Amino acid sequence: MLDQIALRAELADHYDLAPSPDLAAEMSGIYARMERVMSPPDWAIFAPYVAAIRKLKAERNAVILAHNYMTPEIYHGIADVVGDSLQLAIEATKVEADVIVQCGVHFMAETSKMLNPAKTVLIPDMAAGCSLAESITAAGIAEMRAKYPGAPVVTYVNTTAEVKAASDICCTSSNAVQIVRAMESDTVIMTPDKYLAQNIASQVPEKQIVWWEGSCIVHEQYTAKDLREFRDWNPGTRIIAHPECPPDVVAEADFSGSTSGIIDYVTTERPEKAMLVTECSMASNISDALPDVDFVGPCNMCPYMKKITLEKVLWSLHTMEGAVEVDPAVAVKARVAVQRMIDLSARLNG
Repeated sequence: MLDQIALRAELADHYDLAPSPDLAAEMSGIYARMERVMSPPDWAIFAPYVAAIRKLKAERNAVILAHNYMTPEIYHGIADVVGDSLQLAIEATKVEADVIVQCGVHFMAETSKMLNPAKTVLIPDMAAGCSLAESITAAGIAEMRAKYPGAPVVTYVNTTAEVKAASDICCTSSNAVQIVRAMESDTVIMTPDKYLAQNIASQVPEKQIVWWEGSCIVHEQYTAKDLREFRDWNPGTRIIAHPECPPDVVAEADFSGSTSGIIDYVTTERPEKAMLVTECSMASNISDALPDVDFVGPCNMCPYMKKITLEKVLWSLHTMEGAVEVDPAVAVKARVAVQRMIDLSARLNG
């Protein structure tokens, strides 16, 4: 657990982090990417942190990988690479910097470390976990294999290195259909997200898909009733759901796709009004690029993703604390499952 009082005192001794309208004005080009969702006073608070991180990042030869669920000041202010789990996994293999700062949750940092064992991988808060990743263990994989002998295990990347190591291949929400369809067996085990598995099963009826009983605390909270009531209240809104939502929610939506798929859909379709049935920061991070789209409706926030803040990113680069390590024996096996996903995705997409 980080000592926030001591952290702030230490940072204050080394950096001028007082709110600065002047610095905010100097960095107006960065602010332009998020001004639709952030007030000028808030930007004046964040600007000194962004400036300090960008300077320290260069000094440390560091690169920042940020998931789409990061807040706008991280996503637009300091990230070098942004994307969903698949995009970040692929980009992690291309990193030339000495240090990777993972703005996301712990399993993502583990994946970056597995793919870059010689590099330093930092996560700004070790407590940034994932309810879905914590729902499955290697023992759970063994239990599923015992129930369905010979069936390949396709594991969502939202899992620990230990679980990846016990699996045959990984998948993300953006490539799960392709990965499952490419398996030679008639029966496929999917872990740990039961809703993703059920939604994939409806798209790949030629396979018998069996699943682990895990779910995401963000996406499982949505209900089909919520969506119907929202349509009644706000007709004409295009509802776009993530496939980690329950199947009846996905059925009620106008479109379902991964985080990258959602961005592509909204960018291409340009609906007048859109409700993104996923984590809150998604709409915030793409709204300035799509001023003609009115993002409306409720959203659910991931408490783990929101543990990553500018202050903690600065602290991690300042102290080089929060290094993520993966047991080399586990990493070798887990890397095989992740690399199989990356290679198969590349081959199938041509």
